[in-house]
Amino acid sequence: MVSIIILALVALFVGLRLYSVLGERTGHEQQPILKPAEPDARLQPRTAASPLAPAGATEVQDNAYLPTAGPGVRSILAADPTFDVARFLEGAQAAYRMILEAFWAGRLDEVRGFVDPEIYAAFDRAMAERQTAGHRLDNRLVAIEQATITEASLERSVATVAVRFEADIAAVTRNADGEVIAGSLSDAVQTRDRWTFRRDLASRDPNWILIETDEEE
Repeated sequence: MVSIIILALVALFVGLRLYSVLGERTGHEQQPILKPAEPDARLQPRTAASPLAPAGATEVQDNAYLPTAGPGVRSILAADPTFDVARFLEGAQAAYRMILEAFWAGRLDEVRGFVDPEIYAAFDRAMAERQTAGHRLDNRLVAIEQATITEASLERSVATVAVRFEADIAAVTRNADGEVIAGSLSDAVQTRDRWTFRRDLASRDPNWILIETDEEE
């Protein structure tokens, strides 16, 4: 379940196996697309280690979310008027980049507070496997082409939003001597991932937590 994401055996987290924890993905796995639509869903970067937090409202892009996600988005807006869809998507993209880069670089502790404990543990295992094998990732998130809310729901005070990311990732796996054993930085791979975020609207904590990652065809 490392969706957070595909290239080598050890690339299990967000780079080559990001989804082995969040949906069984690696930095080369494909990622879901995000679409903007109604405002009110804050998920913007907090600090160097906090990418999902509310802020002022911003203009919502067309297709911010799929029609099927509309009812859920409206329910969240009704429960929390401060929810800003555009900001949420900005934050989701920032979190996507931050978590992947932290995993690739072996600095997972930097994002511990932004992922569910089970997902963090999965990422950590994938990273440990990579280190045991003497491999390191030299991945680059070239661009996030699109981010779209594909699902949204509100159960009591708990809001859940799934975002599909479509991105270009250049991934390379090197051995202990620095030699390339898989991938190429000159060829970016198109990926589609779906990451699911959750937040208790009754909580004073404005940040959303990554609770699941999956790879889409």
